[in-house]
Amino acid sequence: MKHDTVLITGASSGLGRSLALTLARPGRRLFLGGRNSDRLTDTARQCISRGAAAEIRLCDVTDRLGMEEWVHNTGHLDMVLACAGITGGTRSAPAPDDAPYEPDAQIRRMFETNVQGVLNTVLPALQIMRRQPRADDGMRGRICAISSVAGIVSYPGTPSYSASKAAVDRFMVATGGNMKQAGILMTSVVCGFLNTPMVARNHFPMPGLTDVENASRRILRGLRRNERRIVFPRWLVAGSRFMDLLPIRLAEAYYNHQPTGAAGSMPEPDLS
Repeated sequence: MKHDTVLITGASSGLGRSLALTLARPGRRLFLGGRNSDRLTDTARQCISRGAAAEIRLCDVTDRLGMEEWVHNTGHLDMVLACAGITGGTRSAPAPDDAPYEPDAQIRRMFETNVQGVLNTVLPALQIMRRQPRADDGMRGRICAISSVAGIVSYPGTPSYSASKAAVDRFMVATGGNMKQAGILMTSVVCGFLNTPMVARNHFPMPGLTDVENASRRILRGLRRNERRIVFPRWLVAGSRFMDLLPIRLAEAYYNHQPTGAAGSMPEPDLS
């Protein structure tokens, strides 16, 4: 697998940072994007200490024009890892006769970051890769976006997160059916909970919690194998797919009695 030049969003923390450090080695050029200057600089510094060339870009993936400029200015990309994203759940009912809810601002920001942010990364990357010559393995490039097990269920505790991640998975897999003819692999990562700062403040059990370094290795192994959808933990994803086949009332009866993702159990996301 040729991946001498790699662009990563969300590289200042969590999975994006872990993937950057896992990929860092002599002869590799990393383009690292994120919103936190200090953490992004630290990621780049550690990558450079491992022999890689690393360039940082302070950016918000919701900035369409800024993302287009950044991606196009790289000139050539073997791999793109769209890791930037946010999560959030419902708030507790404000009154006894009311219901759990998501604030409008959270819903809109969730879609702007998790869906539009992926498109703002993937679409300019596709423009670049479709013009590139094929490598020895016949590939022009690989693009990977992070979805979630939440994207295959209609979970009452995380409505907009589930919907946004479902959109990412369907877009990547469906578009990948066309792009494979052009030698471009498009991969969706359907994973469970990862031990990242994003979930560290969740106040509920997280079944199948996976170490972020192991997750990084699993993702890169899947990309080497040209997997269109990388799934882990498999038992959690399989169980979630089964739940989605049940009548809505039965699935909700189960979900609404679980501590995982209950209203008020997740911290409020940064909407700035």
